[in-house]
Amino acid sequence: MAVDMHSFAKPEDVVVNHLSLDLNVDFKLQKISGSAILKLNRVSNASVVFLDTKALKIFKVTDSKGTPLKFELEKEVPFLGQALKISLQPNTREIIVIYETTAGSSALQWLSPAQTLGGKHGFLFTQGQAILSRTWIPLQDSPGIRFTWDAKIHVPTEMMAVMSGTNPTAKNAKGDYSFKMNKAVPAYLIALAVGDLEFKELGPRTGVYAEPSMLGKAVYEFGDLENMLSSAEALYGKYLWDRYDVIVLPPSFPFGGMENPMLTFATPTIIAGDRSLTSLVAHELAHSWSGNLVTNKTWDDFWLNEGFTVYFERRIMESLYGKDYAAMLAVLGYQDLIETIADLGDTSEDTHLKLKLEGRDPDDGMNDIAYEKGCLLLLQIEKMKGREAFDQFINNYFNYFAFSSITTEDFLSYIEKELQLTAEEIKVLKRWIYAPGIPKDLPAPQSSLFIAVNNTLTKFVSGNLTANELNVQSWSTHEWLQFIRSIPDNISLTNLKDLDDTFKFTNSENSEIRFAWLMKSIPAGYLNADTSLDEFLSRVGRRKFVLPLFKMMLKVPRLETHASELYTKTRDGYHAVTVQSLDELFNKK
Repeated sequence: MAVDMHSFAKPEDVVVNHLSLDLNVDFKLQKISGSAILKLNRVSNASVVFLDTKALKIFKVTDSKGTPLKFELEKEVPFLGQALKISLQPNTREIIVIYETTAGSSALQWLSPAQTLGGKHGFLFTQGQAILSRTWIPLQDSPGIRFTWDAKIHVPTEMMAVMSGTNPTAKNAKGDYSFKMNKAVPAYLIALAVGDLEFKELGPRTGVYAEPSMLGKAVYEFGDLENMLSSAEALYGKYLWDRYDVIVLPPSFPFGGMENPMLTFATPTIIAGDRSLTSLVAHELAHSWSGNLVTNKTWDDFWLNEGFTVYFERRIMESLYGKDYAAMLAVLGYQDLIETIADLGDTSEDTHLKLKLEGRDPDDGMNDIAYEKGCLLLLQIEKMKGREAFDQFINNYFNYFAFSSITTEDFLSYIEKELQLTAEEIKVLKRWIYAPGIPKDLPAPQSSLFIAVNNTLTKFVSGNLTANELNVQSWSTHEWLQFIRSIPDNISLTNLKDLDDTFKFTNSENSEIRFAWLMKSIPAGYLNADTSLDEFLSRVGRRKFVLPLFKMMLKVPRLETHASELYTKTRDGYHAVTVQSLDELFNKK
């Protein structure tokens, strides 16, 4: 049995198989309080159960009859929090924990009205991955432990609550909402959002939640959602979660998206007005199979969630928009991977697919290694066996392991048998999984559209064409990203200004383009972008953007002090996930 070093739970003795929540959301005190009822499967004769908690106040624990049970919070462990040890009677099959969250409950982000689009009401959202669910619910917080759940959530009457389960589509007068997830999921996939929300249906099984002033933009941006769902099913089998809805959160959300079942949490930075960034939604949709249906058993096996999902995402985008579109995504992803390997070091164990995260925060392993190197491995298997055979394998894989959590070794054992791998093929797979970096002879992905982009850039840099003379009217966001990323470091400020005056990169409404441009502007000393940089970092909390921008600022002497001063101002507006990474950055500096 694989041991999850990031959980205090001992599922070999007692394991939770159902959770019932009854919680009150208090915006004035910024806390959640109430009860968690946990139904137990007594596997052994053990007389105690261990739950994961962090930054929770535990008031009382009883059995189903209200009889008090002895409990204690054990010594705090860095990253992991405290084990809640509860003594059980021989016939105890259910426990009730009365508790409340605290200011240290880092899964929760409480936003003031001023931090929302509407400006009238506050907003709350949770982020559970990797091990933050224990900061708002006492439970067994391990991806290897799955359970069903239901919840009653009480919120201010002017707000709506939504969760990663069955959801309302309108506010009710009392502010009382009920939810249910009847399929077993790990703790990190329990999510809650509360705010001034409205819902719009997109198709028979799809819809979008957002603040009222964002809803129209979101409806347009996610217009292909039902088609995405159908394309995914055509590839890898029936969607098993009933509905697939998306909620657009405020810009402080730390990730691009989070694959919470039935309700993907998404950043507003993908709202570009042209559906050009919706591969992120395809990614979160793909998680409905890889990650939610078949889950990494420990965070050392994180690549099983993300490598499959990147591969699946690009297959969805290929089916919707063609091979050229998918090829552009592959090249951009490969560039990100090479940069991550360079940052970590090409001999670092952190560039293995199978990680060693004991004694560390599992968030350390959530980078492009799992995503892009994982995808490249699957592409190598596809190349070995052919797409048709590999597609059949993936269908069988999802069916065989449905609603279970597995290790890398489970995957290897299954694929060896299912695809009848040779000894040499197994050796290749293990090299990808257990060795650093990527094979030196691996050809980089190519895009014919990007070759044309590179030729255009060469003509501009050489002085043969001005920015206004470039033939770029039909370019997609991905072509622009390739263009900006490829701008040489020694480009003149005159050329940068020419590009900016013509294409308005500095204040682009497309967050990916603006981010790429700012990453070029900072080291080049393009001062015209400084105000935009400050505004972007003050408004957006997505770690993918915020962390690299601050890192780049700290490398430039003229901005080093300003970076620290700006972070001091913006820190309270970021989610704890982003804050943790930035605190480490500035402490190191």
